[in-house]
Amino acid sequence: MNREQWQIHNPDGQFRVIVTKALPGNRWLNLLLQANCRVEVCRLQTVLETETIQSAIGNRCDGVIGQLTEDWNASLFEALKDAGGKVYSNYAVGYNNVDLHAATRFGLPVGNTPGVLTETTAEMAVALTFAAARRLGEAERYIRAGKFKGWLPDLFLGTLLSGKTLGVIGAGRIGSAYAKMMVQGFGMHLIYHSASEKPGLSALIDELNRFRTGQHLSPVTCRFANTLETLLEQADIVSIHTVLDDTTRHLIDARRLRLMKPDAILINTSRGPVIDESALVDHCKNHPDFRAGLDVFEDEPDLAEGLKDLDNVVIVPHIASATRWTREGMAALAASNVAGVLCGYPLWDRADMTPFLGDNPSKAVPNILNRLELRMPG
Repeated sequence: MNREQWQIHNPDGQFRVIVTKALPGNRWLNLLLQANCRVEVCRLQTVLETETIQSAIGNRCDGVIGQLTEDWNASLFEALKDAGGKVYSNYAVGYNNVDLHAATRFGLPVGNTPGVLTETTAEMAVALTFAAARRLGEAERYIRAGKFKGWLPDLFLGTLLSGKTLGVIGAGRIGSAYAKMMVQGFGMHLIYHSASEKPGLSALIDELNRFRTGQHLSPVTCRFANTLETLLEQADIVSIHTVLDDTTRHLIDARRLRLMKPDAILINTSRGPVIDESALVDHCKNHPDFRAGLDVFEDEPDLAEGLKDLDNVVIVPHIASATRWTREGMAALAASNVAGVLCGYPLWDRADMTPFLGDNPSKAVPNILNRLELRMPG
């Protein structure tokens, strides 16, 4: 371990905690310092390899805050356990980079940061939807290149979203928030495919239609699609909000892309490998009226060959949760997971995470993914 690459806070602290990337704000650090932790923060901006993290853990380490870009595999959890580790927290709500079974086998609680990304990520999905529909990336490149010579009747004709059918794959917290924004704001019809039906979405549409009727507007509809294929065939816009696991890897492949309308719009703010990126490139090349908006990629930070050259694809560098409030909130939750376990605090028993985001955070552990397997109370 190269000590010059790590910044140390409270060197005489009782608990040694390593943080593999500098996190936004100071609240997270203050939480760990208040728990009497020696905090070692990596200064490097690159993704840390397993061997580098293992070296940083060393012979004694009580807890770690790691990143979704790191492979938290069995060897790392074994190293953390051997060093006296008591907890790991992922600075993300997703945890497909974590071998949860291995962590459980070594008796290590794994935390994550739910409840603060919902609105922010849904807003980015909305932004990508409009950027793709109204061809904003193409238009900006056009004007920056000095090609704009004045208004034209057919310059960058896009897609009107009002009255179109919105397809949501995965109607959890983020997917449902996105659906509400789009349907309420722009009068879109909703079709969704999820693990179960969501009565709350139907109730929302009923309430919205009462308002629309009073305004002499036509009603919108809400339908649950029993199969993904049904949704893909009927939706004008498809937005993905699933987790990444063995059942969703390449969920959208060449076959399913062919089911979509030739001028459909595909949005992904979930995880890159949910889409077969090479198949998407081929599809976009062969269907110039098809558009996509992507915040995540299959082999980040690398892009599939030809993706960045496509005018009908909007790409941004994994920034769906990138608002200051959200990223600082994520850091506070990750730190509270670690500090809470080290201090012996009880587990939080509610989905609402706002009590951890103020100046006097609750003395509890916000969220442990494997609490049941470890038989942790709460």
